[in-house]
Amino acid sequence: MSNYTQMTPANQDGGAQVATVLCCNCGVPMDGSQGLVMCYDCIKMNVDITEGIPREANVSFCRNCERFLQPPGQWIKAQLESRELLALCLRRLKGLNKVRLVDASFIWTEPHSRRIRVKLTVQGEAMANTIVQQTFEVEYVVIAMQCPDCAKSYTTNTWRATVQIRQKVPHKRTFLYLEQLILKHNAHVDTVSIQETRDGLDFFYAQKNHAAKMVDFLQAVAPIKVKKSEELVSMDIHSGSSSYKFSYSVEIAPICRDDLVVLPKKLAHSMGNISRLVLCNKVTNALQFMDPNTLQTSDLSAPVYFRSPFPSLLDATQLVEFIVLDVEPTGDIRGKYVLADIEVSRASDLGSNDQTFYVRTHLGGILHPGDSCLGYYLRNTNINSELWDTLDTDNTPEVVIVKKYYPRKSKKSKNRKWKLKRMAREHNDIVANDDSRQARQEQEKAERDYELFLQELEEDEELRQTINLYKAGEEAPRKEADEMEDEDEDDAPEIGIDELLDELDDMTLDDAPMNE
Repeated sequence: MSNYTQMTPANQDGGAQVATVLCCNCGVPMDGSQGLVMCYDCIKMNVDITEGIPREANVSFCRNCERFLQPPGQWIKAQLESRELLALCLRRLKGLNKVRLVDASFIWTEPHSRRIRVKLTVQGEAMANTIVQQTFEVEYVVIAMQCPDCAKSYTTNTWRATVQIRQKVPHKRTFLYLEQLILKHNAHVDTVSIQETRDGLDFFYAQKNHAAKMVDFLQAVAPIKVKKSEELVSMDIHSGSSSYKFSYSVEIAPICRDDLVVLPKKLAHSMGNISRLVLCNKVTNALQFMDPNTLQTSDLSAPVYFRSPFPSLLDATQLVEFIVLDVEPTGDIRGKYVLADIEVSRASDLGSNDQTFYVRTHLGGILHPGDSCLGYYLRNTNINSELWDTLDTDNTPEVVIVKKYYPRKSKKSKNRKWKLKRMAREHNDIVANDDSRQARQEQEKAERDYELFLQELEEDEELRQTINLYKAGEEAPRKEADEMEDEDEDDAPEIGIDELLDELDDMTLDDAPMNE
């Protein structure tokens, strides 16, 4: 049928007549004033405004650091179905600038399929004075590759700065606590690799400012001394540019919590005339000491300590178990500490010589007759210390009580309802491979230190508030015999479920002890 022009009758209001034509494709009458020969519906079906826009594209993804490549050379973090990933996909689509983008959204795909599907709605001019809106899908194939930063981490001599943390103590309690602080504040996010040595940890960075940021964090949470050094790697004599490697040597004060310390005479006088024989009560960016006989406390800053450092007299590995026989509070209270005179006897002496000691302690609020406690046995102890020799040994106590002791059974320790997040690190030749006996001893020591650290978290509510604890998940039901055995357990403190955080999908939790 040939096209023809039909004049519509004039409306009753005297309006002008409108000329119409028939669509050349479907024959539907339409407005002919625009000069079109095809209706809008036929134009949408026959004209493709998305011609030239590909339906498939590729995006590059690094499996190690989980970043996407944004050409030409920038690697960005983007979660699945996020706005950042959508913007990256749209930039990768050629020809999209020829049309007007109206809407874009993701179509769900299996996360492991390595496919990303995006639904696009665009508008464009199909013919003269005709705007058409169309919807189509684009599928992106995720290509796994390795970014330059991750590629450098597998080669030698790629780091630009390192932070070497050391502490000369016979246990790893300080490093275990420091590890949890680093994880909570995400201070290790910029590290290239982490290596563990006998006396500490080494953090490697690709940029100097990342290492300086870690040093600032350590200065805020621990009493440290920092020494900076640099090494010339290469130099261009033509441009005058040089390349350096920077090293930050961080030394942590060798005094830990619960250590027995003898203060120098002048230092004790400057700290408010505190007694020279004190306990280390708390370790933050400063050392806090407490006199268990008077409950007097005083803080010692890191710069003052390293100006004239001194070692601890006895550490937590030399604690002895005592049995409390009698408790008489004196009435002095400071915070959670209650001063009391108690009678104790060594657990090894009960039934043999029944020797008792009368001492003053700061734990009068939690110790009761029949309880067990840990303390330092100073009587007949051979102590090699110049500061100890300057004390009046006639007036020094024979026993210094440190903390209450809760006997635990090994089965209960394994059935904890909480766990800690651990840092992934490399073993740095701590033990020779051919010396299996030494390796086994180091492993047992590491497990023992880790277990003592977990027990310390259970006993100290103030300490565990500074770190993150996670739920351990559902456990298999235990037998009736095990339940009866649990009823005979002591009153060791436990961590409430309200203090635990849920395990997140993007976190890797490991219950295994550190490789030492």
